[in-house]
Amino acid sequence: MFEIPDDRKYLESHEWTTTEGDAVKIGISDFAQDELGDVVFVELPAEGDELAAGEEFGVVESIKAVSDLYAPISGTVTAVNEELFDAPELLNDDPYGDGWMLEVEPADTSEFDDLLSPEEYREQTE
Repeated sequence: MFEIPDDRKYLESHEWTTTEGDAVKIGISDFAQDELGDVVFVELPAEGDELAAGEEFGVVESIKAVSDLYAPISGTVTAVNEELFDAPELLNDDPYGDGWMLEVEPADTSEFDDLLSPEEYREQTE
């Protein structure tokens, strides 16, 4: 069974979001990191870049596969977890903590309504 925290919303493509004040953190799920295997490279947008919900925003490369990352919401990137560039294994070790990818200022908070609840995401990964 994979860890699926209840304080997040999810995309079918295995990205998660959680709200911290005005900022929204984005990362990949425990299921995604397990499917990928050992992550060796991460490509992320720069601070100030614009994301569009459902559009690609980066790449995760593992020893098994290369996987595109999709934005759960639209908004402006306000922070990038630069530790991932030197230590991409953080995605495997702590996908919901130190392995976060981006902080985003959301353009439209109603987009959260289109994301999967933890229960819906849990059903998808079973």
